[in-house]
Amino acid sequence: MTKPSIRWNALPLRAVLFAVLAAACPTAAQEASPSTPATAEAHLGKGYDALKQDQYSVAAGEFRAALDLDPALAERARFPLAVALFEMHQSADARREFEALRQQLGNHPNVLYYLGRLDLEANDFKGAVENLTEAAAKPPFPDTAYYLGFAYLKQHDLPNAEKWLKVAAQLIPRDSRVEFQLAKVYREQGREEEAKLALAHSEELRKHDENDVRLKQECAQKLDLGLKEEARATCQQLYDPDNAEKLTALGTIYGQHGDLEDALSCFHRAAELAPQSPQMQYNLALTYYQMNQFAKARAPLEHALERWSDLFQLNALYGAVLAKLGEGAAAYQALHRAHELNPQDSGTTDLLYSTTLQLAQKTQQAREYARSLQYLREAAKLHPEQAEPHRRMAEIYSLTAHAAQATAEQREADRLNQSSQN
Repeated sequence: MTKPSIRWNALPLRAVLFAVLAAACPTAAQEASPSTPATAEAHLGKGYDALKQDQYSVAAGEFRAALDLDPALAERARFPLAVALFEMHQSADARREFEALRQQLGNHPNVLYYLGRLDLEANDFKGAVENLTEAAAKPPFPDTAYYLGFAYLKQHDLPNAEKWLKVAAQLIPRDSRVEFQLAKVYREQGREEEAKLALAHSEELRKHDENDVRLKQECAQKLDLGLKEEARATCQQLYDPDNAEKLTALGTIYGQHGDLEDALSCFHRAAELAPQSPQMQYNLALTYYQMNQFAKARAPLEHALERWSDLFQLNALYGAVLAKLGEGAAAYQALHRAHELNPQDSGTTDLLYSTTLQLAQKTQQAREYARSLQYLREAAKLHPEQAEPHRRMAEIYSLTAHAAQATAEQREADRLNQSSQN
């Protein structure tokens, strides 16, 4: 059976910021117009795909195209558009989009976080404090407290800078930037010994990050050479049962080299640590899928899709899992959604085609000829070069005494068969 294109670690955390907004505002985010054009959904899907690959210019173009075709996609397209503009350092354009969202959604933490970041870039530290303080009441990202503490430090409000940087140290304890800024706070307060300790800790964390980079390279190289035992001794130095991102990185390396058992161990723990992350649930489900444990792959995907229904990868993998489980109708729905979001993915198209043909056969056997014809027409659109849908339509038209249609479809089937042989 064909399957959609599936990649390891396909959902970087920052690539799904739009989904966090959609989950928090389900009514606004999911109310597309009843006649939402498939082309608008396709632009949306391509925009998400470009965003996760850090192709911000491409993503911005796709989200703008989606908005032009269907303004009802505003929240689903405008937020990732604003993020893409932010990442391209097009601050004025990014601010305009975030302010438009603020008008629609109110003071949503995700929007306030980015407005605060933009304020920092513009040296508007008062504005940054206001926006980030409100965002920090329900922080959308772990580094919210860091940027708030940094904004207070720039205002020389040292007590509040220390307060929020210490909060950040608890939320992102391995981020060397936090201790570096704390060292500045302590120094300005004349607390030289504490400043030295914080600076030393910052340097230690920085060197630890560099060591992790080296270990990842050595781990992958030894796995490439087939030195499994030696590789594992190196790779397991990266294992941190309390760090979802490190577990994801290690699991990805294992998965890319076919070591599914070790990958599963990493991804299972990461999914426990970050149950609300679509990336973690996807990676866990993908590993189960690769291990042919399809029933176990189903649960994390269903959980993730309840909140992130617009992610192509989740829908595509869910459809593949359901197809393997023999649930054709449910697989069809998931694959159809995935195809709407990314019609260029050939693997998804192929699997949707085969699933549609199976449903056509099933409904024909149940003498539900109208539904069967509907499935066959869709299959013909998915793969217009294939003769099989037309042959089956000719068969149904013959059974239902529509001789002219039967002749036309059989003629088309014969033409396509002849074309494929030439």
